[in-house]
Amino acid sequence: MKVCIAEKPSVAREIASVLGATTKRDGYFEGNGYAVTYTFGHLCTLYEPVDYKPYWKSWDLNNLPMLPEKFKVKVANNDGIKKQFKIVKSLFDKADVVINCGDAGQEGELIQRWVINEAKYKGKVERLWISSLTTEAIKEGFKNLKPAENYDNLYYAGFSRSIGDWLLGINATRLYTVKHGGYKQVLSVGRVQTPTLAMLVNRFKEIENFKPQPYWELQTLYRETLFSYEEGRFLKMEDGEILANKVKEDEFEIVSITKKKGTEYAPKLFDLTGLQVYCNTKFGFSADDTLKIAQKLYEKKVVTYPRVDTTFLPNDVYPKVHGILSKLTDYAKLTAPLLDKKIKKSSKVFNDKKVTDHHAIIPTGMQTHLQYNEQQVYDIIVKRFIAVFYDDCKVSNTTVIGKAAEVNFKTTGKEILSKGWRVIFESEKSNKKEDALLPTFTQGEKGPHEPSFLEKQTKPPNQFTEASLLRAMETAGKQVDDDELRDLMKENGIGRPSTRANIIETLFRRKYIKRNKKQILPTVTGIQLIDTIKNELLKSAELTGTWEKQLKDIEKGEISASAFIKGMKRMVDALVYEVRSEQVQTRISAVNNKPSGASKTKSKSKAKSKTATLVGSACPKCNAGQLIKGKSAYGCSHYGKTCDFTLPFSFSNKKISEKQFIRLITKGSTVNLKGFKIEGQTQEGLLRFDEAFKLKFEPKKTAAKPIAPKAGDPCPKCKKGTLLKGKTAFGCSQYKSGCDYRIAF
Repeated sequence: MKVCIAEKPSVAREIASVLGATTKRDGYFEGNGYAVTYTFGHLCTLYEPVDYKPYWKSWDLNNLPMLPEKFKVKVANNDGIKKQFKIVKSLFDKADVVINCGDAGQEGELIQRWVINEAKYKGKVERLWISSLTTEAIKEGFKNLKPAENYDNLYYAGFSRSIGDWLLGINATRLYTVKHGGYKQVLSVGRVQTPTLAMLVNRFKEIENFKPQPYWELQTLYRETLFSYEEGRFLKMEDGEILANKVKEDEFEIVSITKKKGTEYAPKLFDLTGLQVYCNTKFGFSADDTLKIAQKLYEKKVVTYPRVDTTFLPNDVYPKVHGILSKLTDYAKLTAPLLDKKIKKSSKVFNDKKVTDHHAIIPTGMQTHLQYNEQQVYDIIVKRFIAVFYDDCKVSNTTVIGKAAEVNFKTTGKEILSKGWRVIFESEKSNKKEDALLPTFTQGEKGPHEPSFLEKQTKPPNQFTEASLLRAMETAGKQVDDDELRDLMKENGIGRPSTRANIIETLFRRKYIKRNKKQILPTVTGIQLIDTIKNELLKSAELTGTWEKQLKDIEKGEISASAFIKGMKRMVDALVYEVRSEQVQTRISAVNNKPSGASKTKSKSKAKSKTATLVGSACPKCNAGQLIKGKSAYGCSHYGKTCDFTLPFSFSNKKISEKQFIRLITKGSTVNLKGFKIEGQTQEGLLRFDEAFKLKFEPKKTAAKPIAPKAGDPCPKCKKGTLLKGKTAFGCSQYKSGCDYRIAF
């Protein structure tokens, strides 16, 4: 029997209907030699800290950093998930071959691999890799199943991403919460969310601290057309006033008219970020709303896979374009001019080098009834697709130079000579101000004009909207407007296209950011958190972008997963060392999350009445007996029968208080205590239980700072070059030969 495993029940249903597995069973579909089962997203997850060591359950600085030697995976602790996993495992046990039909991306690969591994399946695995859920695409995918090993690096990249997020997210969150958190305030810190929040806070402060600077503009109105002083603005009023008074006395003369023909190309096809930016700007949809709508459109088979980061199509899609366009009958008026002739093939649309696992989001040609919001998103995807096959828009750009009293002025305008692709979007209102159409001027003509000399002020940058924040995440905070340059920077963006919406939603959920109409602003708590984090690397969009590049390199097989994980562990270790020694000035508490005076008194008296005692508490070793107090030790009431647990009153010549023993049992360790005599020397340290629940001494940690790289060290990436010291970072001497190793100071 062939067992297919998809990521969702709805996807499994589509695949099952194509394969002829039409009998519905509990947790799968069956028929025609196939069983098609499914997950509900993540059935498996990484171990929690407590799964590695019981005392890691406690949020305690002494337990940090938590750096498991080997990361393990488990089935999520949920009855519905456990039931489905059992069904999947029973099918795997009978399978001749398993076909991984997970979403064709890094996350989809990770979800299914974890399930296959946890089910202990050792047989043959094949991979279905498709970009749409149409019957044609599914059939073609099953004809071209790939060996699972082809996607090993994709899995390693996904696993490394999860481990990186676990290492930094869990350690840093506990570290800052215990060190700086106020009343019931968890301070969530993450590999991607913290640099994103830092960008918002930095922009907010930049605007708050902005001091407007005055400047002056000299303009003149001639034949209802505004001309501006050719050399720009004046920073000193006196300089401009002299010219303003001068030009008043003279007529305005047209000196030159230059017309230059130009070409405007159709807007690019959508990647996910581009679609989210467009829908936020045009329709006010959040990034998360757009992703959910795009996913629904994919599951309804009307568009291709949406979680993509390319705006190009591979060459093998070109032969299918005519068929897709001819099926879009609702857009027949727009497609008719294309279907009568050979369809244009442009390198701005088709480029195999710019396509990895998936291509840009395009319609499949299938049409169905859609809800209003879905129709809006579908409509723009279809129109972009149709537009790229239309002729380019031809324009004439006109520059007119005029003068008065030998002072030159300039104006520009644009004339559309041939609309081309613009006819597709004529019904849409554009926010973009087009260059004005100019009157017909003649060189040498003269006439009266109305000069003006105006004082203006510089303006601060705009607050982020969800659209501009997505673009900033895509380019690691750098301001990039050019599409070509933006494409080059995507490798170093913050997060993945599929996760950026979730990161923004997480910041809303944690109350670190809030909406003000279209603007996204940091809250007081969000600003306090970024101010509290002194470690610049944690807030660095550039560093996070570098991590993202490394994860892509793992996907390509260019660096190993272990190298990335070791780097993350080193950073976490150094971070814990640094933050533990910080002085705490203020505790961060969420707004409206502070207890009133009355409830404080109440909680204090309640706490006093509930002071924990050692005697009578459950034995930590057997959990069956209770602790009793003897002459020289506490011990289990089952001592001498089924349990040998004891807690001596003193250890290595040091008396241990009942309070410290309670802490040891509840939190996994005592605090650091002075006065232990170990091998004749007085030492400071803490007590833990070993595996047999006997007391063991652990000397106080004096973590050494990680060894900083220095000029002349061998490059850890290419092993050929040596490190050179730049202004802000060390880099490899082989950078001209292609080694991009770089480590910021």
